Amino acid sequence: MFSKENADKEMGNLVLASGSDKIISALLLTLLRCVTCVPLDDASVCTAEELATYSIVFTGKWSQAAFPKQYPLYRPPAQWSSLLGVAHNSDYNMWKTNEFASNGMREFAERGEPWALMKEVEAAGEKIQSVHGIFSAPAISTGTGQSSTDFEVHSRHSLVSVAVRIVPSPDWFVGIDSFNLCEKDHWKQQVSLELFPYDAGTDSGFTFSSPNFATIPQDAVTEITSSSPSHPANSFYYPKLKNLPPIARVTMIKLKRSKLGFPVPQTNGTAIGNEIDASVSETPLDCETSLWSSWGLCKGKCGQLGRKTRTRYVRLQPANKGTPCPSLQEEAECEPDNCV
Repeated sequence: MFSKENADKEMGNLVLASGSDKIISALLLTLLRCVTCVPLDDASVCTAEELATYSIVFTGKWSQAAFPKQYPLYRPPAQWSSLLGVAHNSDYNMWKTNEFASNGMREFAERGEPWALMKEVEAAGEKIQSVHGIFSAPAISTGTGQSSTDFEVHSRHSLVSVAVRIVPSPDWFVGIDSFNLCEKDHWKQQVSLELFPYDAGTDSGFTFSSPNFATIPQDAVTEITSSSPSHPANSFYYPKLKNLPPIARVTMIKLKRSKLGFPVPQTNGTAIGNEIDASVSETPLDCETSLWSSWGLCKGKCGQLGRKTRTRYVRLQPANKGTPCPSLQEEAECEPDNCV
């Protein structure tokens, strides 16, 4: 039997339910308003044509004149790995300064092996649709030279990241991190970027030819400068320089499209204005010597002052008008030893 008391109870439950629905609805409306009222960064929204094709030219500027200290001449000589690049959006990072390198980036920076890094890129593209495509350019067998290829970007994937390993090196590389080729409603026509060395933070070697010495725990990716790492043994340590000269350059040129929509190839394999510099900056390298040896025996006649000598040797020859080597031998007066 449905009593008045039961009816009042049911009515109260309906009122509570109705009140709860109103609270939930109000919360949802508030959340929606918050989402819609968040200001968008206009620079991050690309409204240019959906697809664009670029030619990328990598130019190695790693010469003995620009980087004379410990410059690798053999086994192996100075050279560059293949270039690996990605067109992506802001949800993906190939590498980033002050963050830890991925396992794939570690393999690439230490050994030049691209396969693990390519798998990471493909996985990111499949999982969160953050990658438009991968591209690569051939290795360069010398420190100075060029390598090029074409790649495609999308209005929703307008960022470009690139990495090229410095060979030989512990875990050093050059590259671009998330460079945006789109400027609101149009694609940039041409971009030229000077590149400087980075340390992947996975190997603790100081010189180009250092043996493998894993960094434990792993460090973050950092830029190598003329004074950092601040160790005289470091191959890029030039304390008299304010900044290192660029070790490489990347130029990206937007390709025109034919009436059928296909990219028009360049008239030559090298981008205009991207020829290897005829005059390379020369970095002065000062002479470095060892510490003095101990003084030798004092030689001379009894009752007269004798002479003793000490020596040192050259550890690093000067180059490019750097400070010349000082005297490698020094003499001083002394009392002859064991004089009879």
